[in-house]
Amino acid sequence: MVVKPGKDGQERPVAVLCSGGLDSAVLVAHQSRDARVHPVYVRAGLAWEPREQTVLSRLLAAAPFAGRVEPLARLDAPVRDLYAPAHWAMQGTPPAFDTPDGDVYLVGRNVTLLAKVGLLCAQRRIGVIALGPLTGNPFPDATPAFFDAMARALSLGLDHEIRIVSPFGRFTKAAVIRLGVELGVPFELTLSCMGPADERHCGRCSKCRERLQAFDAAGVVDPAEYAQHGYPEETGDRRQETGGD
Repeated sequence: MVVKPGKDGQERPVAVLCSGGLDSAVLVAHQSRDARVHPVYVRAGLAWEPREQTVLSRLLAAAPFAGRVEPLARLDAPVRDLYAPAHWAMQGTPPAFDTPDGDVYLVGRNVTLLAKVGLLCAQRRIGVIALGPLTGNPFPDATPAFFDAMARALSLGLDHEIRIVSPFGRFTKAAVIRLGVELGVPFELTLSCMGPADERHCGRCSKCRERLQAFDAAGVVDPAEYAQHGYPEETGDRRQETGGD
C-alpha cells in the first residue's frame, strides 16, 4: 500500500525502515510518491552496519530521493548483550552462498526495530511504519499477524495510533526490482550483502545469491560491484526467482 494524502491534501508522514538494500530503496521511492517519508536506520551493532550506513547516506542523497524525503534518522538498539560475541552477525561471517534463507534469521530483529521506531513515531506524531519483507519470508516476526499485534501493542503502550504496513508482502524480489526500474531507483548505489568488501558485494553470502538470482529472474542487469562476481562453480547455475531479503 501507499500512504495517501489526507483529506486536507497534506502528505501524510510515514516512517520507512531502511538498510540501503534494494528492497528498502524501492520501498522509500514507492512511499515517497504520496507520503512524506521519514527514513530510519536502526543500528544494532552488527558487523556490516558501518558500510550499510555509508551506502544508505549516499543513496538518499541521489535521485529520486534527494529533496523528496526527510533527513535520515539514526537510532540505536544494540544487541551485543543478547547475541554472543561469536555470533556470525557480530563477527561478519554470514551464511554461505548456497545456504537456506532461514539461516540468516536474527531472533527478535523486527521486534527491536519496531519498538525503537515506534517511539520515534510517537515523538514525531507519525502514524505509519513501513518495512519491506517479501513473499515467502520465513521468519515469525515478519508475518501480517505479528505486524498487527505489534501495532496494537505500540499504539496502546505509547498512547499514539500506529499502523505497520508491508507493501511488498506479496512481491518477489524480482518484482521489486522491476518496480524499482519504473521508479528510477539507482540500484548501483544499493548494498544487499552481509559481508561487504569495502562497499562492494562479497559475492559469497546468501544475500548476494538472492540478489543475483532476483536480477536474473527480473531480466535486469545488476549494476552493483562484486568482489567475487557470479555463481561459485560448486553451486552451479541455480538461478530462480526468489522471495526477498
